[in-house]
Amino acid sequence: MKKIIIALLTLLPTVAFAAGGGAKLDHANNDILDKESLRNGAQTFMNYCFGCHELQYQRYNRTFADLGIDEKEGAATLIYTDAKPGDHIKNTMPKKEAADWFGSTPPDLTLVTRYRGGADWVYTYLRSFYADSERPFGVNNVIFKDVGMPHVFQQLQGVQELTAEAKAMLQLPTTEQRPLTVDDLVLTQPGDLSPADYDILVRDLANFLEYTGEPGKTERHRIGYWVLGFLVIFFIFSYFLKKEYWRDVH
Repeated sequence: MKKIIIALLTLLPTVAFAAGGGAKLDHANNDILDKESLRNGAQTFMNYCFGCHELQYQRYNRTFADLGIDEKEGAATLIYTDAKPGDHIKNTMPKKEAADWFGSTPPDLTLVTRYRGGADWVYTYLRSFYADSERPFGVNNVIFKDVGMPHVFQQLQGVQELTAEAKAMLQLPTTEQRPLTVDDLVLTQPGDLSPADYDILVRDLANFLEYTGEPGKTERHRIGYWVLGFLVIFFIFSYFLKKEYWRDVH
């Protein structure tokens, strides 16, 4: 058993490295119990992401119920197609044409935080775009090199560029280079939002996407507290019952 525990502890850094692609991730500090944050994230997703990306494993009405949104209000503000509240969240982008436009079909994002290792990856990714004239859409990304996605939030965030130090480092032989991080970026053209407000926007979006990856997580946490409370009470009764049974023996 001791060897198994040591082996698991040894593998943990490897698993974390693989999930984040070896990149340094910033902490989103998100909270899936914050419904206001989830609602803001849902609105941001529908306004900026839904044109290309789907949430095909998530239903509108389930989302409305979990986020505390009235179904009529949600249908009016969050359904942009002719879908019904009971339908899955799918867009109308033709898959074949999308693959021609972007090089590959934009992925479904229902489970993105699950296969990327958490909300921290999404949060860092959306803050890591920088200008790169050699890329088709004029941008690259620190933690997703040669990304095929345009920076849809550029008007909000502004334009980031690599620092002079980072550019010089990339001119070195490959063996002497280090991975880029968000710290290697500098904002050269401010956007509509301040850096702090932009961070909040992408944190809310990452929060919402963590929720879609496991909608039952909040309910499981709520039930878990009741289960732990029951076990504590059951333990107390069991302890005194054991003392009663063994009183004559001792």
